[in-house]
Amino acid sequence: MKSKRSWRKNERVLNMTGSCSTGALIELLRGKGAHTDPIACVADVTAESAGRVLAQFPHSIWQLLWHLNFWMDYDLRRIRGEAPPYPAHNDESFPRAPAPKDADEWQEAVARFQELLAESAALAASEPDALEREVPPTHPSHAQRASTVLAMVWQIVAHNSYHTGQIALLRRAMGIWPPPGGGDTW
Repeated sequence: MKSKRSWRKNERVLNMTGSCSTGALIELLRGKGAHTDPIACVADVTAESAGRVLAQFPHSIWQLLWHLNFWMDYDLRRIRGEAPPYPAHNDESFPRAPAPKDADEWQEAVARFQELLAESAALAASEPDALEREVPPTHPSHAQRASTVLAMVWQIVAHNSYHTGQIALLRRAMGIWPPPGGGDTW
């Protein structure tokens, strides 16, 4: 088993060997390559559609967007040096209601999503020293693995990609895919 120090050394080597590392990270945050554009997935969705619950799907689009915002905000706060409370259960990172209370609440969540993505992309464009900075654990589960700014931004990409895919699938099931800007339909 590799020590944390050995892993960190290898992480640095991997990060510095390709100039596309942070460029690719920014592209994936914004929906390039195999990743769909996360903003396009929600920008044209109505509050009514966002709150629709489909059989066999555990969450609505509203709940998934709220969850994405919750975890991006959580991770970005940790990166800024804050210690946000870690939820006791995953269901605390989803809203209880399947739908926003109105169109304004939905649009505020979409705008917040755009802000959090922009902040994540700005971090991804940071200098190597800033990306290699350790982010202190704020919960016992964080201490099990090394966390750098770069590792946390990659985690945001992976988490967003997973749930954005769920949103795209829900939209397809509702007959509202692809978004006006296009999207893979095969």
